[in-house]
Amino acid sequence: MFMSSVNGLGNVLAFIVTFLATPPTYSATVFWVQDFTANHYGAGYEDLIAVAWGVMCGAFIFFLSRATIATALTMGGLAIATRFL
Repeated sequence: MFMSSVNGLGNVLAFIVTFLATPPTYSATVFWVQDFTANHYGAGYEDLIAVAWGVMCGAFIFFLSRATIATALTMGGLAIATRFL
């Protein structure tokens, strides 16, 4: 029961972090990624790369924040449990 609650809370908080962090991360890096793609793979892929980069930014931020938040919640819950039990 505790672990399913931790996973659920971790998912919700990771979604919130992803919602808030993806747009600034995407807008700060998309032009560099498009320039890199055009220089190394040729012109014409910029629009496809922009969409793919947005998906990759969102997925990376979501899974990184979910792993971090779930670990922190689990360790915090175990610390509280060991202190009181």
